[in-house]
Amino acid sequence: MLFDINEDIDEEEDLEGTTVVSDDEVRVEAPRSGMEFPSAKEVKTYYKQYAKQEGFGVWSFRTRRDDEGRPVYVTFGCSRGGKYQPKGNNISRPRPTTKTGCKARVNATLNKNEKWVFTTVVNAHNHITVSPKKTRLLRSHKCLDEYSQRILKLNDRAGIRMSKNYYSLVVDAGGFDNLQFQEKDCRNFIDKARHLRLGKGGGDALNQYFQRMRDQNDGFVSNMDVDDDGRLRNMFWADARSRAAYEYFGDVVTFDTTYLTNRYGMPFALFVGVNHHGQSILLGAGLLSNEDTNTFIWLFQMWLSCMNGKAPKAIITDQDWAIKNAIACVFPQTRHRYCLWHIMRKLPKKLGSHAKFNAGLKTDIQTALYDSQTTTEFEEN
Repeated sequence: MLFDINEDIDEEEDLEGTTVVSDDEVRVEAPRSGMEFPSAKEVKTYYKQYAKQEGFGVWSFRTRRDDEGRPVYVTFGCSRGGKYQPKGNNISRPRPTTKTGCKARVNATLNKNEKWVFTTVVNAHNHITVSPKKTRLLRSHKCLDEYSQRILKLNDRAGIRMSKNYYSLVVDAGGFDNLQFQEKDCRNFIDKARHLRLGKGGGDALNQYFQRMRDQNDGFVSNMDVDDDGRLRNMFWADARSRAAYEYFGDVVTFDTTYLTNRYGMPFALFVGVNHHGQSILLGAGLLSNEDTNTFIWLFQMWLSCMNGKAPKAIITDQDWAIKNAIACVFPQTRHRYCLWHIMRKLPKKLGSHAKFNAGLKTDIQTALYDSQTTTEFEEN
C-alpha cells in the first residue's frame, strides 16, 4: 500500500475554491463516528459545510492510496491544526502564524462496500472560532465563481482598473457580505489570466520566429496550442540536434518546469537527457499557460510525436500529481521516478523537528540513499 501525503508529499492541502456553501443552506449535524458517504468528495463537501457553519477553516492533512493509486484513507481537519515550521534560518524573527495545534479533525476510510466511513472524529477546538458570517473570508471557503471570472476578464480587457472592476461585482451582488471572495483574490485571478494571454503581436512574433527556424533547420519542429478565441496558450519546440540526440540518449529523460521572470510568467518546461560524457543535453522545450494534467498531456503528446512515437524507458520528475497523471496517460510503459534532489530538499521541513534529526538521523538517511549498493542493503538501512 502506498502512503501519499497530499499528492506532492506536502503535509497540508489548501481547499480553496473547491466547494460553494451558501449561507441559507440547511445546517448539517456535527460529524460522528460511523457516518457514511458515497465518495471522498462527498466527505470533503460535508466537512466544509460543517466547518463554515461552525466558523473554522479546513485543510486536507493526508491521503493514503492503494497500489492502484485510489484514495482509501483521508483526513480533514481544522486549518489551525499542526505546528508552524519556519522555512527561513532567522529564528530570531519568526513569522506570525495562526497554527495552534488544534486537534479537530475527521478520519475517513473506504470500506469493503465502497463506502467512506468516519473512523475517528474530534470536534473540540483549542481556539476561538469566527462568526459564521465571516467564514467566507477564510481561505478554504473562498470561491471565485465562473460568472465573476467572466466579468473580471471582460472589464480587464476594457482597461478598467481592478478597484472599479471589483466594486462592480460588489454592487451586482448587493454588498460585500454576499461575495465569497475579496479584492486580492480578483487581483490574483487577473494576474493569472494575463499570463494566459499572449497578445496578438507576441503570438505572431513567436510564430514568425518558429517559421524562420524551420527554414534554417529542416529538422526543427514546433507546435502551438490556442484557445477558443485564438489566443496562444501553450507551445513546444525541438530542433534537429535534440531529435538526433534522443535517438542515442533517450533511455532516461528528466522533465522539469521552472518559472521565467518575464512579463508573461509562463512556466518553462524542459526535457533533458545525459550523453555518454555525462553532460546534460536538451531534448525539447515548451512554454505553458498552466500546470494542470491536460496541459502536460498536450505537451507530452507533442514531444512524443516529435520523437517519432518512441517513449523513454524511464522519466524523472518532481513530485507533482498533474505530471504523474499525464505520464500515466501518455507514457503508460515508461518507468516514472521522483527526483532525489527534490526529495532530499524536503528533509529539513519534514523531519527537522525530530529530536534526532541532527544527531544521526539525517546522516543515516543520506547513507542509506547514497551508499547502498543493492536493493537488499538499501531496505536494511
